[in-house]
Amino acid sequence: MARIADSIATALVNDIVAGAIAPGTRLDETALSTRFGVSRTPVREALQRLTSSGFAEQLPRRGTFVRKISLREMVEMFEVMAELEALSARLAARRLTAEQRAALDRALTDCAEAAATGDTDAYYEANEVFHQLIYRASGNRFLAEQARSLQGRLQPYRRLQLRAGDRMRHSLAEHRAIVAAIVSGDQAEVDSVVKAHVLVQGEKFTDLMARLGEEEAAAL
Repeated sequence: MARIADSIATALVNDIVAGAIAPGTRLDETALSTRFGVSRTPVREALQRLTSSGFAEQLPRRGTFVRKISLREMVEMFEVMAELEALSARLAARRLTAEQRAALDRALTDCAEAAATGDTDAYYEANEVFHQLIYRASGNRFLAEQARSLQGRLQPYRRLQLRAGDRMRHSLAEHRAIVAAIVSGDQAEVDSVVKAHVLVQGEKFTDLMARLGEEEAAAL
């Protein structure tokens, strides 16, 4: 049941980001049950996920409505994400075990294989694993929990980033630089390469805006 709810939540988030479901739209449980061919229980769970992740809001006696993240809020979340990831990686540089290093290398291989075939979905899955391995390697469970939570809220935007230009290739190179910095134990270098990887600025910002525009146009 949880997997079905996750699948419905992902589909709805993608529709919201693409503009297919407009801000202020009421998310009707009965209509969504019909759309996805499921009972109302997983739909209700999916709507709770959207609410907790900030994509929807529940209004008393009225139901659940779409809450679209503003451009400013998105950029602010990426700024916080960069700090959480940088802290995780700095701690990992002090605490990384041989087993965790091997897991990071496997995740890098998976990213490389996905990038070689141009499979953005496969790359995104490997990318999620890569970052979560760093959260765990920090040795700080509270930090890892907060990082995973914000990672979930930014999921659709990070997925869109990978479809812009040559982003996958650049992302892979940045992943390799991050691992090299963590292994070296150079915390200043770790901080620099992680923030450069996560922050949405310069060409990464304009590319993401372009992709958002394309998704919204396709939804019309």
